Amino acid sequence: MEPTKLSRKAPAGLNAKGKRLWSEVTTGYQLRHDELDVLEDVCREADLIDKIEQALASADLMTTGSMGQMVVNPLIAEARQHRATKMSLWKRLALPDPVSSEAPAASNQQRSAAQSRWAVSHGAGA
Repeated sequence: MEPTKLSRKAPAGLNAKGKRLWSEVTTGYQLRHDELDVLEDVCREADLIDKIEQALASADLMTTGSMGQMVVNPLIAEARQHRATKMSLWKRLALPDPVSSEAPAASNQQRSAAQSRWAVSHGAGA
C-alpha cells in the first residue's frame, strides 16, 4: 500500500459519510482490488451507522416489547453491532498510521505492553 495522491471514484450508492471516507482513504493510499472491496464495506457500514444514529436521534431509548414490557430500543444494539463490524473491517484493511512510521502491529504491541505495565503497577494485573 504505497501512498498516492490519486483518488478513485466512489462506488455507486454511497452516502455523504461513505463518500468522504472513500475519498480520504483512496487519496492517501493506493489499494489493491481486494482492499478496495473491504474499504467499500467500511464505507457502507459508516453510512448505515449514520442512518441508525439519525433514527435514534428522534426515537425513545426504551420501547414496548412484544409482551408489553419496556425494552431498550433495538436500534441501539444494531448501532453497536455495526460499529463492531466497521472496526473489524478497518482492522482487516490494516492501513498504516499516517502520523507514525511504525508498522501497525508494532504500534499495537507497544500499546498492549504499556497497558500491561500500567495494570500491573496499579494492581489490576494480578
